[in-house]
Amino acid sequence: MNIQLIRPIAFFDLETTGVNIGTDRIVEIGIVRIKPDGTQKVMRKLINPEMPIPPGSTEIHGISDAMVKDAPTFKQAAGEIKQFLDNCDLGGYNSNKFDIPVLVEEFLRAGVDFQFEKRRCLDAQKIYHQLEPRTLTAALKFYCGKELENAHSAEADAIATWEVLDAQLARYPQLGNTVESILKAVGEEDIVDFARRLIKVNNIVVFNFGKHKGKPVEDVLRAERSYYDWMMQGDFPQHTKQKLTEILTKMLLKK
Repeated sequence: MNIQLIRPIAFFDLETTGVNIGTDRIVEIGIVRIKPDGTQKVMRKLINPEMPIPPGSTEIHGISDAMVKDAPTFKQAAGEIKQFLDNCDLGGYNSNKFDIPVLVEEFLRAGVDFQFEKRRCLDAQKIYHQLEPRTLTAALKFYCGKELENAHSAEADAIATWEVLDAQLARYPQLGNTVESILKAVGEEDIVDFARRLIKVNNIVVFNFGKHKGKPVEDVLRAERSYYDWMMQGDFPQHTKQKLTEILTKMLLKK
């Protein structure tokens, strides 16, 4: 094992009903949990998304409505998943932009308090795209000399991602061998919500989309309070709405 861990890290992958962070749901989760001594434990669960799985999504990951009809809902499985991820940093492939935001949404819907902000998040795709831009299948072939079997199986993809990250550390000594050194080498985005609708620039929270992109959130809310109402009524992720409400509340308390 090429990484030196202070606490466990869990590499995970999701298969979902689609790619809309705010509205699509998890149908499968695969996690490989690596302890500092190198021992591994794997979890794989099918999840009933409580909505039809579009045929196009089934074509990608092979999971149909019939396969998940007797599976637990995320709310029913949330406690077990939270316990499996207890005290873990998180890792994945394109996880910072998709898997983590989707998981945040599911925990929020389930009413389960899962503190993502206290965890370091390693995205093997970010390393790969900076140093050897390609896909997960190509990454596993390039770094590990292996073919990715059962691609778009959450468990297979999660394990493949861990193997890629471990091989990346062996190939690129400049990354170091700790979570902290890796993030220092590739950079860590200063985000506010996991969907990246709100980010920090010079320690000021700004919008990262739409007509107000780049503008300080507080300035926009003062000048155009209806923009807050529009976002709260719109098809935005719950985590984005939660953070926007926190900003507005703090702003009002300053008065």
